[in-house]
Amino acid sequence: MKKLGILAAILMMQSAFAQTNRFVYQVTMKPDASNKSDIKTENAYLDISPEKSMFYSENRIKRDSVMQANRQSGGARGFNRDQMESLRTNINYSIEKNKKNQKTLYKDRLGRDQYSYEEDRPLDWKILPETTKIGEYKVQKAETEFGGRKWTAWFTTDLPYQDGPYKFSGLPGLIVKAEDASGDYSFDLMKNYKISDFPEMTTFGNVVKVKRTDYVKQQEKFKTDPMSFMNQSGGGIRMGNRGGGNQNPADMRKRMEERVKDEAKRNSNPIELK
Repeated sequence: MKKLGILAAILMMQSAFAQTNRFVYQVTMKPDASNKSDIKTENAYLDISPEKSMFYSENRIKRDSVMQANRQSGGARGFNRDQMESLRTNINYSIEKNKKNQKTLYKDRLGRDQYSYEEDRPLDWKILPETTKIGEYKVQKAETEFGGRKWTAWFTTDLPYQDGPYKFSGLPGLIVKAEDASGDYSFDLMKNYKISDFPEMTTFGNVVKVKRTDYVKQQEKFKTDPMSFMNQSGGGIRMGNRGGGNQNPADMRKRMEERVKDEAKRNSNPIELK
């Protein structure tokens, strides 16, 4: 009985250690370069386990859940347009950091497929002596230049994770706040709690692994010719006809191009400028 008690205690400890820690960040963005007064704010999750971490939009996982339920019901439920509109996100990407090999994987969807690349630019942090307090955490200042922006981060050693939002990591503690010098993007830690495991991320279409520079080229191509990405074979969001009638392919192409160009304009101030 004593051995069983010890074994149960060990299993409980292992279960507690295996739990994933979720850190919720408020992300503030000014994505439209021509309209800096248009400020977008939404929450994003940084889920951390001993093996890896994932950073992604809260709305993304909620939206995926709604779409998955609709697919499983064969479309019988239909989409609540207002609900889907409320779950729109400016954080369409997800970022996975592997703790063992120290690699950062970026994933984003272009058209039907999901593109993935390994980040090839290491972060070079300059840790400064300045300290302050943010919420309940004592934090220290650090700076870096990344993606064409100068970033200031505040990290805390109160939380034993050398991680942070977006692609940021490598400081002696968790990043509580990060902001670029122009004030276009900021990440602020709001709260944290434990979850049982990482959520399952829905993947539409194929996963296309490319180099970062090739992804940038594909992204630019998508902005000018989005339909070439929709015509590829594979899965993806079905171009359904809500009215039940046949849609003219030329009209579909025109609407798609207009929508992508409009989104490109509204996202003309990306988090990475180069």
